[in-house]
Amino acid sequence: MEGAIGRRKKGVIKPIKVNKGIINLEEYEKEEPLSPSSVQFHKPNFNIHILAMMGCKTTIDVELCKSKVPITLLKHPRFSSIVVGDLCKGEELKWVRTEVDLDMHFIVPKIELENIESPEKYLEDYVYNLSKTTLDKSRPLWEIHILHLELSEDVKGIGIFRIHHSLGDGTSLISLMLALTRKTSDPTALPTIPVQKTYIDDDKHPKWFIWRWILALWWMLVLSWNTVIDVLMFVATSIFLKDKSPLKSSSRGYVNTSRCFVYRTFSLDDMKFVKNAIGGTVNDVALGIAQAGLSRYLNKKYGINGDDHIRLRSVLLINIRPSRGIQALADMMDKDTEAKWGNSFGYVLLPFTIGLHDDPLDYIREAKVTVDRKKNSLEVFYTYFIAEILKKLFGAKLASAVSDKINSHTTIAFSNLVGPMEEIGFYGHPLAFLAPSSYGQPHELMINFQSYINKMTLVLAVDEDAIPDPHQLCDDIVDSLKLVKDAVIAKGLVKNSALPNGCATTEQ
Repeated sequence: MEGAIGRRKKGVIKPIKVNKGIINLEEYEKEEPLSPSSVQFHKPNFNIHILAMMGCKTTIDVELCKSKVPITLLKHPRFSSIVVGDLCKGEELKWVRTEVDLDMHFIVPKIELENIESPEKYLEDYVYNLSKTTLDKSRPLWEIHILHLELSEDVKGIGIFRIHHSLGDGTSLISLMLALTRKTSDPTALPTIPVQKTYIDDDKHPKWFIWRWILALWWMLVLSWNTVIDVLMFVATSIFLKDKSPLKSSSRGYVNTSRCFVYRTFSLDDMKFVKNAIGGTVNDVALGIAQAGLSRYLNKKYGINGDDHIRLRSVLLINIRPSRGIQALADMMDKDTEAKWGNSFGYVLLPFTIGLHDDPLDYIREAKVTVDRKKNSLEVFYTYFIAEILKKLFGAKLASAVSDKINSHTTIAFSNLVGPMEEIGFYGHPLAFLAPSSYGQPHELMINFQSYINKMTLVLAVDEDAIPDPHQLCDDIVDSLKLVKDAVIAKGLVKNSALPNGCATTEQ
């Protein structure tokens, strides 16, 4: 499916109103303090909500979904708890279990199809207006919006998960959502997620044993050096080092504006084709085409060609807790087993290289160098410990101020999430695409890549004051992949048997 949410038409939908629920103190079962990282997501200037759009191939049965939620999702304590306390009053925030009224969590707007100029524009307007609001703290911090909207022959309905980021990090929440799904080919089986392969086997490569201690020593030196540089850059960013580009406006400060969401779905096989040609990963390609697309966009709009003094960086919030995985989350909901949950994250600052290259592959090579270097660094752990030490020695306010500086001094939030390898169904509804993103962060641009079967969906959430034409940026990123793939074919970096379907070399 080639899906692009159409250009938002002002005033099509009124801002979404959220009804206030009633808290019954007698229904509280137990209290649990929020983790320090989860508390961060309740600050007025960092009140982050995750949005996950799901395109369904069939009309969504609302009552069927409601009947499934109590025996699955609500078994997770975070989805049946409210947050009690007020940061502005200096009160501690706590999770408190409560009864859940599903009618308050399933939102089904009445859509007058005859008055809709374009379903894609309606969806974009709906999500745009949703980003103007926050979840009601008087009830559990999640909602499911169901739109009986037909986008194409493959998409007959849209489900939108809105979840507060304090419930968990993005990877955990996506894993939880996938734990609610099943393969359409086998309704009893969980989705299959790709895992990283291990290429070194000491038993089969005895020579590796001889050299591994020398290599380990060299790796430790590289690891230490990279970590020191990254931590110094983190400290400098938290004090004075700001991004410099036309996308960054100092006048906006910490203000969180509404976000415009656009997406494109394209071939994952094309990305794998490129990564195999350069000996990299899909993540290298994702970062590379993002840098290439931004470079093209800034050049066309502002005449920037790489010689300008541009500093663009992305913040990655990485949960340092081990992922429980889909199976553990499914067991937790099915068998009432325990699974650790929450936010304990560190920062990774990922530089974006901006410039025009004659060879499109240079963008991917530069991205690979950046990603490989970040893999050989303990930046995420040290930034987490720095925040914890500041909190214990000087209090939460200083630690929070450091977090604010890091986010306000950078421009982009970036993520690449791995999805199922086969078609899945959400409560019996086959999915055509997944498009996760978020809003509430002060960054001007959020870039998300989400794979699903043989597709990759690119989602941009943008501050329109900084990027007034997000569709152009989205097109530039997708077009960059085509240019890179064409360069691989033209240079003959792969054999004909490895070419994607529909491709042929120019040589006979």
